Amino acid sequence: METPTWPRVPSPEAAVARMLLLIWVLLQVARTSGTTEVVVAYNLTWKSTNFKTILEWEPKPINHVYTVQISPRLGNWKSKCFYTTDTECDLTDEIGNDVNQTYQARVLSYPADATDYSGEPPFTNSPEFTPYLETKLGRPTIQSFKQVGTKLNVTIRDTRTLIRRNGTFLSLRDVFGKNLIYTLYYWKASSTGKKTAKTNTNEFLIDVDEGESYCFSVQAAIPSRKANQKSPESPIECTSHEK
Repeated sequence: METPTWPRVPSPEAAVARMLLLIWVLLQVARTSGTTEVVVAYNLTWKSTNFKTILEWEPKPINHVYTVQISPRLGNWKSKCFYTTDTECDLTDEIGNDVNQTYQARVLSYPADATDYSGEPPFTNSPEFTPYLETKLGRPTIQSFKQVGTKLNVTIRDTRTLIRRNGTFLSLRDVFGKNLIYTLYYWKASSTGKKTAKTNTNEFLIDVDEGESYCFSVQAAIPSRKANQKSPESPIECTSHEK
């Protein structure tokens, strides 16, 4: 007579091991499915005027957040704007360390519950950016002007930037020196024919016709640049109320 065969009952240790394995598999599946929903950033764009520098990108996040990293060429990455739902990040402080350096940024995408995320986040690199060569020049401001006889004196305000040295904000003139050129466009208030004068300081002293009223505007420029050479023109000022 054969001995009956009874079903094998797994030991408690084996049951616990199987349960732990099942939990681990479920966690991996959940993590993987969450990662596929993360959208990578695109259209990374530098927006910079007078060294105030913002990195912008798309899209607006729905179920994810972003962290931005910036690095000088051949340098280490530094994280900024941690786990943000914004689509821009102010990097002025980082590029201000050396405006002649070339920088690259990248935008990392995380699931919305980023604090529990331990995987390698997808990211998108920005174009390279060299502040000294690429920041746009803001519209200059005429600080003062005075016409006496045949002389017209026009002074341009020395625009302050957000670049600091020894606790002091530098002006555009401090940063660019003689590379910064101002052009004065001036004309008789009763005429439309314009004349120009240039200076690598912040002051003009030009000859005019005595008894005539004049209107004028100024424009900043960095002639040595290949792009973003010129600023917008300043608002028009006149030595009389006519324009």
